[in-house]
Amino acid sequence: MEKTLDPPATPRPFRQMWPKSWSYRTSLLLLCFAFGAWLVYRSPTDQIPNAFPAKTLCDSDEPIKRVAIIGAGSGGASAAYYINQFQSQCDRINITVYERSSYVGGRSTTVNAYNDPTEPVELGASIFVEVNKNLVSAARRFGLTTQGFKASQTEELRKTLGVWDGDNWVFLGSESGWWNTVKILWKYGMAPLRTQSLMKKIVGAFLKLYEEPHFPFRDLSQTAYDLGLTEATAATGEQFLQRNGIQPPFTTDLIQASTRVNYAQNLDQIHGLESMVCMSTDGAMSVQGGNWQIFDNMLRASHANLLLNTSVTNIYRQPNGTYGLDAVSASTDLSASTSIQPTSYDTIILAAPLQFANLKLTPAPLSPPPKIPYVRLHVTLFTSPHTLDPKHFHTVYPVPTTILTTLSANPNISLQFYSFSTLRTLINPKTKQKEYLYKIFSPEPIKPSYLLTLLSPILATPYPYDEYDERDVSWIYEKVWHSYPYLPPRVTFEDIQLDEEGKVWYTSGIESFISTMETSSLMGMNVARLVVDGWEKGKEAVSTLEDGQVGMTGGDEEL
Repeated sequence: MEKTLDPPATPRPFRQMWPKSWSYRTSLLLLCFAFGAWLVYRSPTDQIPNAFPAKTLCDSDEPIKRVAIIGAGSGGASAAYYINQFQSQCDRINITVYERSSYVGGRSTTVNAYNDPTEPVELGASIFVEVNKNLVSAARRFGLTTQGFKASQTEELRKTLGVWDGDNWVFLGSESGWWNTVKILWKYGMAPLRTQSLMKKIVGAFLKLYEEPHFPFRDLSQTAYDLGLTEATAATGEQFLQRNGIQPPFTTDLIQASTRVNYAQNLDQIHGLESMVCMSTDGAMSVQGGNWQIFDNMLRASHANLLLNTSVTNIYRQPNGTYGLDAVSASTDLSASTSIQPTSYDTIILAAPLQFANLKLTPAPLSPPPKIPYVRLHVTLFTSPHTLDPKHFHTVYPVPTTILTTLSANPNISLQFYSFSTLRTLINPKTKQKEYLYKIFSPEPIKPSYLLTLLSPILATPYPYDEYDERDVSWIYEKVWHSYPYLPPRVTFEDIQLDEEGKVWYTSGIESFISTMETSSLMGMNVARLVVDGWEKGKEAVSTLEDGQVGMTGGDEEL
């Protein structure tokens, strides 16, 4: 049977290949758009069938850049982390971080209430805020859980705020909420709004430190001047606020209470910029389990070699241009120590106040960071089944969970503490009873004879309260910090680069400008960028020199 073939299909006109609703012009435009998109987004290897993706060819002889960082706090951890982030694809980097303490985080660390690891409490830096770019982004990147002030509020422990002058409450309210805002505006008029506006202006200028053309900055003094921030650092907080139309009692009641709890300094002592930092509290948060985890994760992500319990005693330039250092490692019980084998480094980053580092630097810095006085802050953590005694604070109502302080108009009244906070309730593992966890910042040690007069009722400790009975104070931990520098007005700040060649760097100079976890991290990031940029310029210089030598050789051959 003969098979009949169907006639070839008649080609459809071009226009009939598109929906009737499309015009000829629309169809052409779509084709042009599709072809243009293919040209833009196609891979360079699209023209080569079965081609492998292009790879950057790195020189296997690329020398390893060795970096030593002294200090594993915010500045040191951030320097290590951002060097790893900023390095080029072909850089070969080896980072060693020396930390004389047994833990990471510097002044951001926790201790365990009742020595129970499930009950950590911040001993130092407690919070950061939403404008703290580095800390907020790092917490998110590392998947750390953060909590705000309201997270710890319960029905049995509602967060309230009071400002005490040693004789009277100059302010009573809550730590947040619209009603608290109404009370503040009712009492202080426009001063809070002016303060908020001024604070936002200052924060806006500060945030430019993270951006080009200001970042990275080699000279903090010049950059602060360029951004208009030395206008605030040149005056005391009191002068700066008055100049901007912000007067007592708002300044003395609330702003000074903030400078005292944050920096243990009054408005007539601390410079205006740091006073504004104290008022930037929007979105205050902390990492569950301790803020130190941010810096621990930074160090892990940097792949740095971390040496805890290790003190650097000597840093010296070697004839070949590298730096050597001497270090001593203490055993965990601190009963013995051993010297670390000397190692050569291309870059040294001092990420701790040089005046407390107890090390020798040779040659001496071109402009040695001057010794500046630091606050000796006493921190007392304790647990008790007792609440604070309202009678001591001249009230019949429950004492606020956060007590800040300000100076009294009566010069005969002295204050024993900067702040006294009821952090949360706990269950005593021995008694199985509910207790309160308290935290005190003070200029001097808190003695039992004073502390026990604040609690009610005292059940077991005999008068005159020379020591604690565990039925009244079940657990106590005391720590003295060199917590932050005194911050008087100034317009110049310590150098970032300490040598001529760009091999020795210093992060702690930013502390007399603004002393926070975030600003230490910013300076660590800034130094990291400067270090990596210096390496890239060095490569370019070598490449240019080699190209010049090749050209000269070729010319000689032609001659």
